[in-house]
Amino acid sequence: MFPNLALAYLFLYICTALVAVGVILLFAMKMSHNGKRRKIEFYKLKQRDYFTYLQTALTEDSPLRLPPGKLAPLERRVIQSKLIEWIDQFKGEYRNKLIALCREAGFVEHDLKELSRIRYGRQIDAAYRLGGMRCSEAVPGLMELLKDEKPGPMAIMIGRSIARCTTRQGELKDMLALLLTKGKSIHHLAADILLETSLDTSRILIELLEERNPDFVKVGLVAMWGQAVPEVMPALDRLLGAEHQDVRAEAVKLYLSASPALQDETILKLMQDSDPEVRAEVVQALGSKHAAGSIPLLRKALRDEDWGVRYNSAESLSKLGEPGFEALCQAAVQGTGAEREIAMQQIESTMQHSGTDHKAVDQMIAHNKKRLLYDRYFGPVRGNRTISKKRTGVAAVGGDYTA
Repeated sequence: MFPNLALAYLFLYICTALVAVGVILLFAMKMSHNGKRRKIEFYKLKQRDYFTYLQTALTEDSPLRLPPGKLAPLERRVIQSKLIEWIDQFKGEYRNKLIALCREAGFVEHDLKELSRIRYGRQIDAAYRLGGMRCSEAVPGLMELLKDEKPGPMAIMIGRSIARCTTRQGELKDMLALLLTKGKSIHHLAADILLETSLDTSRILIELLEERNPDFVKVGLVAMWGQAVPEVMPALDRLLGAEHQDVRAEAVKLYLSASPALQDETILKLMQDSDPEVRAEVVQALGSKHAAGSIPLLRKALRDEDWGVRYNSAESLSKLGEPGFEALCQAAVQGTGAEREIAMQQIESTMQHSGTDHKAVDQMIAHNKKRLLYDRYFGPVRGNRTISKKRTGVAAVGGDYTA
C-alpha cells in the first residue's frame, strides 16, 4: 500500500511541476509578445518623420532615400511593413518607386534568402512579404513552396503572392493549376487571386475560357464578373452550350447579366436546357430586365417540373406590371396543380407587399390597378371568389428582350 501511495504522491508532484513550468512559459511568452509590441509602437513613432518624408517624396521626380542611421532588425521590419502596405494601395509610378526602395534597402534580398530556409514559419513570412514587394525572382521558390503546401489558407496566400510577383502568363497558369488541386470549391478564391496580377487581364481571361480544362474555364467565368472585357464575349457565347453542366450554368449567369439585349432564339434555346439551374436563371433574368414580351414564356415556365424554375418565373411575372400580374391571375384560375399553387402564392405575396408601401403616388396607382385585376378574377371577397368570364390576353413573344 505504502509504495503505491508514494508513487501517487510522486505523480502529483510531477504534474504540479509541469503545470508550474507551463504557466511560467506562458507568462514569459506573454511578456515577450507585449515587449515586442511596445518596441513596434516605439519604432513606428520614431520613423513617423521618415514616413512623412516618403509620402511627400513620392510626388517628386527624385528617387526615394533610405532612412538615416543603422536600423535594428525589428525596426527594419516596421519600415518594410509600411512600404508593403503602401505598395498595395498605390499603382503606377508611386508603386514602382516604393518597390525600388525595398530593393535598395535589401528587403528583397533578405526575404529571398528566408524563402530558402528550412524553417516553415520563416518561409511563409518571406512568401507573404515577397508577394507584397512584387518580387519576380521569387516566383520559382514560391512555386516549389506551393507544390508542397497542404490545402488551406497558406496555399491561398502563396498563390496570391505568385500572382502579384509573376511577369509571365505561363507562370500564372501554372500557379492556377497547382492551386486548383488544393480544394474542390476554390474557383472563386482562384479568380480573386488571378485579378491580383499586373498582367493584361483580358488576354488571360480569353485564354482561360478557351481551355479544355473545365476548372480553368470556371475560374475565367468567375473572374469575368464585374470586368468589362468585350473581347471575351465570343468565347462566352460558345460556352452557353458547354458539355459540363456547371460550366454551362455559370456561363449562362454571366451572359444574362452582361447582355443588355437578350435575343429570342438564345432565350428559347436556353429554356430547353436540361439543367434546371440554367432555366431558373433565364426566367429570373427576364423579370430583372423587365422584358414584357416574355410573358407567354414565363407563363409556360410556371408548369416546369423544377420548383426553382416555377418560383423564379412567378417572381418575374410579378415584376412586369399589370400584364405580368394578370398572367399570374390567369394561371391561378385556369391552371392546375403546381402551376396554380405557385401562381396563388405569388399573387398573395405581391398583394401583401404592394399594399403596405404607398410612399409614392405611382406605387399607389400600381397597387390599385393590381387590386382591380385581383377583384376581377377572384372577387372582392376572398371567401366568395367570383371568376369573371372576361379574359384579357397577354403580350405575345416578339422583339429582343431589352431592358
